[in-house]
Parts: sequence; structure tokens; C-alpha cells
Amino acid sequence: MTHTRYSGYARALDTAARTATPIAQLTLTEPGLDRAGALEIQRLLMEERYMRGERRIGLKLGLTSVAKMRQVGVNEVIWGRLTDAMLFHDAAELAFSAYIHPRAEPEIAFILKRSLPADASLSETALAIEAVLPAIEIIDSRYENFVFSEADVIADNCSAAAVVLGNPVAPRDVGNLGMVMRLDGRVAQLGSSAAILGHPLRALLRAARLAADAGEPLQPGDIVLAGAAMAAEPLRPGAYVSVEVQDLGRVGFTVSGETP
Repeated sequence: MTHTRYSGYARALDTAARTATPIAQLTLTEPGLDRAGALEIQRLLMEERYMRGERRIGLKLGLTSVAKMRQVGVNEVIWGRLTDAMLFHDAAELAFSAYIHPRAEPEIAFILKRSLPADASLSETALAIEAVLPAIEIIDSRYENFVFSEADVIADNCSAAAVVLGNPVAPRDVGNLGMVMRLDGRVAQLGSSAAILGHPLRALLRAARLAADAGEPLQPGDIVLAGAAMAAEPLRPGAYVSVEVQDLGRVGFTVSGETP
């Protein structure tokens, strides 16, 4: 596969996201696409966004729980970049029409106060945290029918679409916190932060290593999503989604638009 074709795939994924129009999986035409090639496509995809003025604000981890791995048929932790255009705050309104087949998943987010190198220890990782927050990630695969391989999803920036952040609180132990996601007040998912690699701090440590390996080490102010503890829920116009995390508080958003 040549660099030109990498660039073409990146532009196709970028157009799919901007126009909310799904495309076929890349691996249908490039069955040999591997993890390294997919990461290069993701990097070029993000360059498209940066050239339009977006700014990288951190990263997200994906597939950090057994539930998520089973849901999408992938068995390794993956990661993607977050930009300021993806960032929303509590009580935000997100337009359904901006996405292809959006889904919401409950998250724990970290904000860093210092850089975090690849060789950081678990205790050094804990000391680098400025704040922790309840969060909801909106994922939206740009592929038809929400079907993809590991290489496809990595190339697609790990389905990153948006993140809604709650209010930051001082660092604390987030190893086994109860988490509840509600759709229109109805409990949709129940779980624990312990499902995130056994402890979300391990996810942050993994994020530091992955970011450093990509030449983008985590810096002060970076936001890191530790990954979902539960399966994602499909969204629909008019829905109100909320997540409550024990000891961290609550965050929610509304989906605007009309039902197709």
C-alpha cells in the first residue's frame, strides 16, 4: 500500500465524518491492512482535521472492557485522538444529524497536570492527575452498518465522535466506582469502573505508553478517556442521556433532531 493510498483512505474517512455518510470498510478493498498501516491512516486523518483548525486535546482508549470487546469483536486495547471540536460539556445539545449511527457509552475522564512519559510507574501516573470527571463518549463508526475489523476501527480514529464532560473533581481512587447510564430516565446500563482494565488508572498508564510510542506524549492539560466499562447504547433524536459515577457526580446531554 503506498502513502498516496493511505492519504486517500484518510480523506475518505474525513469526508464520511463531515457529511455523516457511511463508507465501506477499508479492509474490503485492502484485506492486508494491518495495525501499523491503520495507525498511519488515523494519523493522516487527524492531519485533515488539524489543517481545518482543530486542536488535539488528548486521547481516548477503546476496548478496555470485556463488554466492549465482545460487542465489536476485537480483543486488543485501541486508541484515538480527541480534538476541541469533539468537546462538549454537561447539559449540551448534540445534533443527531451530525452523526451516522451514534452510540453513547459511560466513561471516566482524566485531566493531567504534568506530562506523562511512556516509562511512568502506576504511582507516578496517579500523581500526574489534575482532576477526574464523569464523562460520556459518543462513538460513531464511519463504516456502513457499524461493522468493522480492528484495522478499520483504528484507521477511523477508533470511532471517536464527541465527548461530554461533567464537572471536574479532585483526584481520588476510581478503582471500583458504581456507574449508571440512563436513557430518558430509564436505566440502560449498570456497571463498575473496575471493568476498565481492572482499574482506570491502568488505562491511563496504557494511554501514556501508546501516546509516547506515536511521538505524541501526554502533556499538561490533556484529557484522557479511560474507556467504557459497559456496552454502548444507540442514540435517537429527542433522547436525554445521563451517566452517574459514584463519588464523581453526574453528566448528561440531549440529542436534538427529528426521528427519521
